[in-house]
Amino acid sequence: MNKLSCGVDSNEQWIDALHLASPLLPIGGFAYSQGLEQAQASGWVTDRVSAEVWIRDALLLVLAQQELPAWLACFRATRRSDWATVIELAYEWTALRETAELRLESRQMAYSMVRLFEQWVVPERMPPTGVMQRIATNHTMAHATLCGLRFNDETIALSAFVWAWLENQVLSAVKIVPLGQLDGQVLMHALKPAVGQAIATAQVTHLSAAGSAPVGLAMVSSQHETQYTRLFRS
Repeated sequence: MNKLSCGVDSNEQWIDALHLASPLLPIGGFAYSQGLEQAQASGWVTDRVSAEVWIRDALLLVLAQQELPAWLACFRATRRSDWATVIELAYEWTALRETAELRLESRQMAYSMVRLFEQWVVPERMPPTGVMQRIATNHTMAHATLCGLRFNDETIALSAFVWAWLENQVLSAVKIVPLGQLDGQVLMHALKPAVGQAIATAQVTHLSAAGSAPVGLAMVSSQHETQYTRLFRS
């Protein structure tokens, strides 16, 4: 891989974005359903229509309102080498994880993401050790930091983050509802417009106004921690 110290043209950035959104990226996202498994066990998600509602709500009411504005703040702070802000965001957004398993998920994926930095970033652009240690506890901040070092275009980079999340949610639904592969593709098509909507919402949401109250997500995630049989770690 050609490690870059500055931005590249949009075609190369889209290729990098596809790379970051790929299921091949070794950060373990496939192991997590983010509550969807328990939502299915509780009878909240039973078919393609209810899966679409669950995933769209999670994207537009949780990610777009809270997680994505924080991603953008971290990306922008990284672009200006404002490491104090990056550290502060990592602390705060780790504390905002609703359940123990969601914190563990974020930590594990962040740890794996941080291990990829040396493949993507030239040594002279690598963040200080203290920053690397802190973002290794939060996947959103680890992803945003890497993108801030690699991309000029925040929309392209954020699209990779959202698409990877969406694809993993749909794949989880295919496995546990269960849905057929064709139903999974129908679901992806139906949810595509929500990706742009979520990104647009995040870009006009100031960090001071970012927030969500995902009570249903917190409930199913807490229940999932003690679910007797399960395919996913969260």
